[in-house]
Amino acid sequence: MAEYVEVARAESERGEVVLRRRTEERAADALELRVNGVFVMDTRETTSEIELAAAALELVADPRDVVVGGLGLGFTLQRVLTDHRVEQVKVVEIEEALVGWMRDGTVPHGPGLLADKRVHIVNVDIVMAVAEARSTYDLVLLDVDNGPGYLVHDANAGIYEHEFIANTKRIVNPDGALVVWSANPAPVLARVMEEVFGNCTEHRYDVVLQERPEQYVLYLSRAS
Repeated sequence: MAEYVEVARAESERGEVVLRRRTEERAADALELRVNGVFVMDTRETTSEIELAAAALELVADPRDVVVGGLGLGFTLQRVLTDHRVEQVKVVEIEEALVGWMRDGTVPHGPGLLADKRVHIVNVDIVMAVAEARSTYDLVLLDVDNGPGYLVHDANAGIYEHEFIANTKRIVNPDGALVVWSANPAPVLARVMEEVFGNCTEHRYDVVLQERPEQYVLYLSRAS
């Protein structure tokens, strides 16, 4: 049976963000991130967060400028930074407390990641960041909620709809790509990305989350 110890807690106008340590028999401790009581991710099962970056980086020959929507616990960013071709990573994260926990070592691997000179943190909603963007990017990676079928914040529903996906395409370079993470298969999202970009590929990943089999999904669209 798992035991939990709260590590950090913060409140914002969107609700509660909690970081807690989970201890289980015959397993290493894990940090677990919850938003408004909903599980978001932990430090044990990070396969799909890493693959979000890895699959995207394979799509683009010269991914110099990258946007990561959603900092989480940093595993997508960490994988992006291992690629020597990447010159700049703009991380858009709405929760200021989460950025702080990464900076101050509450998340132990956080300070090293954010100290990389290629990393620029933007503490704003992803919809605003995309709407106000004046630059274009080689890759846009989105993991700002649990996907359209399992939203943490109802207001994020628009992230998976046509208007936002079309706005996102505007900031993707002609040889670039958009990749979106989802906690469940999302055929409507796939259809929207197909309509906007003219293509969409689905990658499914079988994972075990606290001894439960789950399936996470990536949706990939090329701009060209």
